[in-house]
Amino acid sequence: MRPAALTPTTVALAAGGLGVTALVAWYGAAAIGAEVMQAAWALPPILAIHAATQWLSAIAWRWATGGHHPRLLHWFTIRIIRESVNGLLPVAQLGGNVVGIRMLMHRGVSGTAATAGTTIDVTLEALTQLLFTLAGIATLAALHPHGAWAPWVQGGVAAMALGVAGFLVAQRMAGLRMVEWIAVKLVRVFPRLTLDTVRRLFAALAHRQRQYAMLARAAVLHLLTLALGVGETWLALAAMGRPTGLAEALVIESLGVAVRGAAFAVPGGLGVQEAGFVLIGGLLGVPPDQAIALSMTKRLRELAFGVPGLLAWQWLEGRRHMGRRQ
Repeated sequence: MRPAALTPTTVALAAGGLGVTALVAWYGAAAIGAEVMQAAWALPPILAIHAATQWLSAIAWRWATGGHHPRLLHWFTIRIIRESVNGLLPVAQLGGNVVGIRMLMHRGVSGTAATAGTTIDVTLEALTQLLFTLAGIATLAALHPHGAWAPWVQGGVAAMALGVAGFLVAQRMAGLRMVEWIAVKLVRVFPRLTLDTVRRLFAALAHRQRQYAMLARAAVLHLLTLALGVGETWLALAAMGRPTGLAEALVIESLGVAVRGAAFAVPGGLGVQEAGFVLIGGLLGVPPDQAIALSMTKRLRELAFGVPGLLAWQWLEGRRHMGRRQ
């Protein structure tokens, strides 16, 4: 039997796993485990905070899509599934969006509306994360005005800004011409993919992009979810016996979000998130073992939502498949 070919995702996952193992071994598995156990009492409120962020994110997604159905509880469930797929599966932060669109369509939302709304929602998330990162950098500069951290942090923000700008340009008419060219090539393989479908999608995007009040409201909700993430970080560090100010928690959370976003090709940001927290924590005097324990606490929260999310996805898909066979 021939061995399975290595894929970039497999290599990235293996490298991330080795990175986590190396960091834990280097800074002491016992010390990190003790920090995580000390913070265990904070996990229920952290889960409650994250549930609130997902509820607000579901509302923002619903607004971006322009629909009033299905019920908000269904949007909340699909939002958790979307995040679970993106966070736990090797899909480069894209597969969850496709799953979300598919599940909205199953709930009666048109494919065009679901795709356009999800694209708008992802764009708003990227824009607000960029603003959030800039706020963290400004706070870090105020705390340490002469730090040697500036060049590499500024380079990361510039890369983020270019990525967001490219995504926005792709939604304008230049993006339509590019997608039309690709559609011509793909229509031979996917007959249902037509230029009319592509044009309807971009028309829906253009319409939603002109809904400025809606965009502003949704952006505010996304910023609020990021602010709640600061609360998660502050609470976890306080539970470990290292209380920090909200300013320090803002720096750690905002730059951590940026590092995790930059590592979209690595499933779950495995290894990259831990290394990022060690570097960011070092700027603020947080010991490496506590920085890694903070990352592990966030991963426990991710698993607490992600595993049920993936199971709910499979159950809903299986129920739909069985219903179609009957």
